[in-house]
Amino acid sequence: MQPRLDPARKLGNMPMMPDGITPEEWFPGSIIVNPWSGSVLNAVGLSGPDAPDLLGRGIWQRISGMPWNLSFMSVQQTTSDRMEELREFVQLLLPVIRQFNAPVGLELNFSCPNANVYSSKLIQEVGEALYTASPLRIPLQCKFNALAPIAAVREISSLAPCGAIVMGNTIPWGQLPDQIPWTKLFNSADSPLKQFGGGGLSGPLLRKIHCEWIREARASGLEKPIWGCGGIDSASAVRDYHRAGASGIQFGTVCITRPWRTAKIIRRAYELFSH
Repeated sequence: MQPRLDPARKLGNMPMMPDGITPEEWFPGSIIVNPWSGSVLNAVGLSGPDAPDLLGRGIWQRISGMPWNLSFMSVQQTTSDRMEELREFVQLLLPVIRQFNAPVGLELNFSCPNANVYSSKLIQEVGEALYTASPLRIPLQCKFNALAPIAAVREISSLAPCGAIVMGNTIPWGQLPDQIPWTKLFNSADSPLKQFGGGGLSGPLLRKIHCEWIREARASGLEKPIWGCGGIDSASAVRDYHRAGASGIQFGTVCITRPWRTAKIIRRAYELFSH
């Protein structure tokens, strides 16, 4: 709920302009791009102003057109503090949620490696978060990375307030070394963003990992919609997620590394998922 605009104090690692939403630098030091592989390592750390500031400007309320999602992630260190921050956010949204021009949902993010709050009591915490946010009466979805146990996410998906699962998010530096050649990607055994906490990887290497997670989740009985994301850098990548059992996609890194492909990606997604 508080602004995170002070990299020196680890309150967001990407310096912003006075408006709080425009980066000061064309090439921020907390983001490293490998243009050849399309991989990106980032440790942005939720840099930005606070929710009261953004709601006060009416930026979110003025968005019109297609449905979209707000994304919430607490960076507090204890479960009780994270739940309190979510309650504050819900109370802040309740009076204004009907002022939004477009249909809006809420994504509850439990996977960001740059927040360092991944909980061992995942089911209990996510369940409490879902019921805390349910008074908003808007669609709720939960976002995880590929390190989240499938059995736990399946149980979470069965809760009434959970409308969908998002798989996945960046993979924290050094994780899944049998599937991610960290040293080869960035020519270093240590993270080049070590001073920012290490960061997390996005890009093409995540696609196979996430598609396999989705495939196994479907086989285990997870029936709620799953939005697939990670490594969607081409129209054929959309097909990979569709075949794995995803209900739709999200993409981001390709907008940095291969922006000219985004139109084809969107068209392919409509072809495969609009039914």
